[in-house]
Amino acid sequence: MIDHLDNLLRHLFISQIDEISEEGQIGFQPPDKDWRTDVTPNRPIYLNVYLADIRENRKLRSNERTRIMENGIISEKPAPARIDCHYLITAWSPASVTPQIEPTLDEHALIYKVITVLINRQVLKPRKIYDTLPPGFPAEIAEAELPIEVLPVEGFGKLPEFWGTVEWRWKPMVYLVITLPVIAERVEAGERISTRRIVYKTTDGQPVTEESFQIGGRVYETDNPQTAIEGAEVRLIEKDEIVITNIRGQFSFGGMQPGNYNLEVSKTGYNPQIKDITVPGDSPEAYDVDLSP
Repeated sequence: MIDHLDNLLRHLFISQIDEISEEGQIGFQPPDKDWRTDVTPNRPIYLNVYLADIRENRKLRSNERTRIMENGIISEKPAPARIDCHYLITAWSPASVTPQIEPTLDEHALIYKVITVLINRQVLKPRKIYDTLPPGFPAEIAEAELPIEVLPVEGFGKLPEFWGTVEWRWKPMVYLVITLPVIAERVEAGERISTRRIVYKTTDGQPVTEESFQIGGRVYETDNPQTAIEGAEVRLIEKDEIVITNIRGQFSFGGMQPGNYNLEVSKTGYNPQIKDITVPGDSPEAYDVDLSP
């Protein structure tokens, strides 16, 4: 995820700063002697965007969970943790100092433009920064608003140690903090759905005006009920709806009205089966189907 954040910053600076026109002018490695060797007159000026620290943002911790039901399985997704990515951004000119040339002024001008680009944004919105999202960009943050803090008053607490480590004299830098979510994995929250009754009432709670059912079943091998059949095609004939069983052999259909239906189940390597069902069912296994090889 952090690599996508790096590339987002690179694209932002290239699109907003005239002096930065190509990817090679922005680097993310430490600004040590190896980096400085790469700063050549082939390009007018460079930006170093170095990720110096990562901390959990504990102020944004949350115990909230989102419940999700897919294919008869209820799962919970915890609210994502948040991490603060601390970037140190510096400008580097390849020009040599002469009586007529003072490259530090060019660096200061570029630093000011970086500050302007960032401080005019309270958040980074990937969908707005990119005209078209690059391949593989995480869907979890494509529409997100990533909070940023530019030039925190307290500054970066380890600057002397930082410059001493990279063996370079003190240079002004932009201290940027971007808050990024850590996507939590779903965890199974309970047993599979067999029959769920959904009731719609009038706004004043008066008698029922509409009801429907959500049903869930399981497809398994006839001679070995413990062996679930993943990838089986389950067709609800009357509604011409098709779902595919998950890794547990489970499936579900929603929006069902009370009545009699037929399930047509098939999977390559097994004999197809048509099962008569009644909604609502009279047992947890009312919609289960077994297939024989």
